[in-house]
Amino acid sequence: MGAIAALILAAGKGTRMKSDLLKVMHPLGGHPMIEYPVAAAREAGASRIVIVTGHQSDSVRSYFCGSKDIAFAHQAEQLGTGHAVASARQSLAGFSGRILILCGDVPLLKPQTLQKAIACHAGSSAAVTVLTAQQDNPYGYGRIVKDAGGNILRIVEEKEANDAERKIREINSGIYCVESEFLFDAISRLSNNNVQGEYYLTDIVQLAAEEGLPCVAFSVVDPNELMGVNDRIQLAAAAALLRKEVNEALMSDGVTIIDPCNTYIDKGVKIGRDTTIHPNVHINGMTEIGANCTVESSVSIKDCRIGKGVIIRTGSVLANALLHDAVAVGPMAHLRPGTELMKDVRIGNFVETKKAQIGEGSKASHLTYLGDVTIGKGVNIGCGTITCNYDGINKHRTIIEDNVFVGSDVQLIAPVTIGRNALIAAGSTVTKDVPPDSLAIARTPQVNKEGWKLKK
Repeated sequence: MGAIAALILAAGKGTRMKSDLLKVMHPLGGHPMIEYPVAAAREAGASRIVIVTGHQSDSVRSYFCGSKDIAFAHQAEQLGTGHAVASARQSLAGFSGRILILCGDVPLLKPQTLQKAIACHAGSSAAVTVLTAQQDNPYGYGRIVKDAGGNILRIVEEKEANDAERKIREINSGIYCVESEFLFDAISRLSNNNVQGEYYLTDIVQLAAEEGLPCVAFSVVDPNELMGVNDRIQLAAAAALLRKEVNEALMSDGVTIIDPCNTYIDKGVKIGRDTTIHPNVHINGMTEIGANCTVESSVSIKDCRIGKGVIIRTGSVLANALLHDAVAVGPMAHLRPGTELMKDVRIGNFVETKKAQIGEGSKASHLTYLGDVTIGKGVNIGCGTITCNYDGINKHRTIIEDNVFVGSDVQLIAPVTIGRNALIAAGSTVTKDVPPDSLAIARTPQVNKEGWKLKK
């Protein structure tokens, strides 16, 4: 169907968000809002993408740094949507084909919908195709005015519509497919002689109609796809719709989500079949979870890779961790970045790990801190154990070899190595390496003074 480019309008500050953060950079489903129209354009076949920036342009440019198919245009003054498109003329110089015009604050539009709109545009030989929807309450939207044959004559903004036009329920989404040659010619002829004193992109429709060029509407079945996000209330509404879509897709693929309305999973998270997710769970970032896992309630997981048959018990927090098969974590455990748990590892309640590599079959059942540590296979870490990794200036590493038994209330002062098959007596403070097969005891001798209490 010819070459396709996409022009994404993202220059507005978004004052109704009442935020120091640019509107299109607000997170939605784990990604900045602007990422969704960019992804939709790519999937719809756009080979070139231009993002029109204005306020905080550096944040958008930085986010897409390294994306070779994306160029940027800058709209220094916000003088309307027509002016925004005109700002991109140089960025699309030499392009010939169809241009999708998308909005950076309309994140729910599906690429399949865009593909159908492009096909409609090509099939009708239109100069302009407008994505529209039927709204029961169209207040605030531009209205689609058609002739008897169904061709669009013009788009009338709410403030400039008469009583008859305000009764029209078909609304303009602000999303278009336009022939490139017509677009930039029409943009150069726009006027700002209107109530707002702005250059309206919508006026290109009337210019096309006056020249006898076909201008058609592509009506979107689900109006939610065209939902604009202008404030935090609308952001929450969009997030709920996206969350429903994500959860239903996972359930369709064999994941059990006990309470989808109270389960928060980012778009892009991967979960294997027969895994069960309990209520009030947050799974974020680039997390991947294998099959036959159980994630109990009030668990938070971010940017983790989790194998098969893993149990994450209530209240645990995991970030940037790697868990192999058949691991059990929690309840109330905290796995910090750099944690790797091999097969059959057990991490119990109130255990915290950081930059910890823990070997197959090892366990730390409760009330323990394991930071900057390498632990071998079959190791038992007793309750209250601490790897003292920080000397006030530098971090140091503890190494615990295979089949070591560490008793309760032990402090391991790094750097220190505990040899294989050693036993560390409860209550010890270990400051020197322990040879393999040894018993290490480091306690202050107990002194009992009989009758001392009676004398006092």
